[in-house]
Amino acid sequence: MSAGATNQLISVSPPELKFQFELDKQSYCDLKVTNSTDKCVAFKVKTTSPKKYFVRPNTGIIQPWDSAFIRVTLQAQKEYPPDMLCKDKFLLQSTIVNSDNEELPSDTFNKESGRTVEECKLRVVYLSSVSSPGPYEDVFRQSSDFSSNQALQRIKDERDAAVRQTQQLIQDLEMMKRRRNRNDPGFSLRFAIVVGVIGLMVGFLLKLLSSPSVE
Repeated sequence: MSAGATNQLISVSPPELKFQFELDKQSYCDLKVTNSTDKCVAFKVKTTSPKKYFVRPNTGIIQPWDSAFIRVTLQAQKEYPPDMLCKDKFLLQSTIVNSDNEELPSDTFNKESGRTVEECKLRVVYLSSVSSPGPYEDVFRQSSDFSSNQALQRIKDERDAAVRQTQQLIQDLEMMKRRRNRNDPGFSLRFAIVVGVIGLMVGFLLKLLSSPSVE
């Protein structure tokens, strides 16, 4: 029987088990099993990897036209499977029973006893928690990188200009110091102005130097 198909006794939804796969974290998938008959139907869940999954309930009885939910939990895994592909399979067996007693006989799902047992196969799909970027995300990232490079280049140019202006002001200051020896009456005012400008330029330069450097 094909995976997830509806048989004469039950229908299963979803048609496959999908788990959000993350390392060292549990993940679960809920199955809805519906009784499509006017009789009581017993079910049993089997898997090819019983140590990896926790199934509750793994057996049960569903009343006529009623539904039951089965939670399948993927235990925390230590490594990713190759190419995120999973070969695990689940088998959901179902058969008509005479009553809704909680205790099922050991031969309930034994075909050799003459009982009709239907089977529904479900495959397992792992979903990666980290999705690959789409084409629009790539364009946006490239645009962001270009804008960041432009901003860093502008900061570098401003920093270099500030360094040159500061060096020029220092040279002017040295020249004024030499003129001081000549008792220039306008020296004090010009000296104070230049020192103030140098202070502002040094502060601006220190701010630029603290910005991210351009490799």
